[in-house]
Amino acid sequence: MRTAFKCRAYPSPEQAVVLNRTFGCVRLVWNKTLGERNHRFRTKGARTTYRETDTDVAELDPTMVVISRDPDGRWYVTFSVDTEAPVPTRPVSHSIGVDLGLSDFLVTSDGERIANPRHLAGKARNLARHQRRLARCRRGSSNRRKAKAKVARAHRKVRNARQDFLHRTTTRLVRPADVIAIEDLNIRGMVRNHHLARAISDAGWGEFRRQLEYKCSRAGRSLVVIDRWFPSSKICSTCGHRLAQLSLSARHWTCQGCRTRHDRDLNAAKNILAAGRAVARAGSGNACGADVRRQGPTLPRSAAKQETRTSGKAK
Repeated sequence: MRTAFKCRAYPSPEQAVVLNRTFGCVRLVWNKTLGERNHRFRTKGARTTYRETDTDVAELDPTMVVISRDPDGRWYVTFSVDTEAPVPTRPVSHSIGVDLGLSDFLVTSDGERIANPRHLAGKARNLARHQRRLARCRRGSSNRRKAKAKVARAHRKVRNARQDFLHRTTTRLVRPADVIAIEDLNIRGMVRNHHLARAISDAGWGEFRRQLEYKCSRAGRSLVVIDRWFPSSKICSTCGHRLAQLSLSARHWTCQGCRTRHDRDLNAAKNILAAGRAVARAGSGNACGADVRRQGPTLPRSAAKQETRTSGKAK
């Protein structure tokens, strides 16, 4: 399998000059190519694929080394190598369901809660101070260049802290479970809610799922994705009774069928696990989570009909 590595680079001043000049050439080629594509579309109505663009500019080798530079001035080198496929992790005969949220980053069906670190919210005040200083600097001045670098460094610290948290969390989930069940959240639709957009983006749910997918693949684990319309929060994980309505502010509720007192997030994680187990028995792939067998007379109906379809869901 092919594995990519990204490492910090420390070019000498002479090398930095050459690389900066090369970046300028790359921008020039890209802008000219983009102009040709737009011109062809306007005059002939024909689109230009990336394959055709690469053929006209240069044949790109996917194994080539890529040099990049962050806005704060740090250099990185990215390269890929062919490695042997990793040995699957030893089975542990354990499955977990994961419910993502904002108050807690996630709650598992085992009852484990991982707090939401809120990286951007914790650095917002410091970042705003740097941005105000940048806004006061004259364009093109040396002070503005320094202030711009400070803003970029502040963003980098938030980004790196978030990446470190997500890597630790996903690894912590993959190691003790053979099957991991999660919900297919409509993140793109959810960030349209201006009240929650910053908090959802700060949580990094999309990156969390990406890391979980490739880590499960490497470790030989099964990742089951439950349909986003499956009402995991509204179904009693004990008897299967389904609530008609459940407001987002209600963090606990009592089942009218068996009188069980539920924590909203923990109950959702247990329902996600039940749906994931049903799909894991039937085969791998995405799942809707409908018609899952439970210890009770009430069975969930088709997942597509259980909730009013909205742009997304947040817990």
